[in-house]
Amino acid sequence: MQIDLAHFTPIASLIGGAMIGLAAGLLILLAGRIAGIAGIIGGLLTGASDKNWRILFMAGLVLSPVIWRWFAPLPELNMVTSPVGLIVAGLLVGMGTRYANGCTSGHGICGLSRFSLRSLVAVVSFMSAGFVTVFVIKHLI
Repeated sequence: MQIDLAHFTPIASLIGGAMIGLAAGLLILLAGRIAGIAGIIGGLLTGASDKNWRILFMAGLVLSPVIWRWFAPLPELNMVTSPVGLIVAGLLVGMGTRYANGCTSGHGICGLSRFSLRSLVAVVSFMSAGFVTVFVIKHLI
């Protein structure tokens, strides 16, 4: 394995992770809500009564790259799959999110910080599946 040191950004990654943790912590402390994207979008689609904060949260996710672009260039986007591959991947992620009762952000960031056993099992499961998938694609196929 070789690390691309030109694109190795530990400081920016640390700051970004701290900001995500701060935002998730503030959301649960101030609003009593978990910052899991699947639950936030699910609440918007199922007609939850508390839509305002969900809309603002999603707007922040969409507008963040736009604001970032004012200060620095966005990273280059390099798609290495077909539109069909993206659709299949999206459906598989959606199914996994449904089966796991939450997404990676909900379980990995919010669930683990609350010492949720269900989240620990989910994180171990999807990380293991990711490791196996990368190994198979990179080394066996």
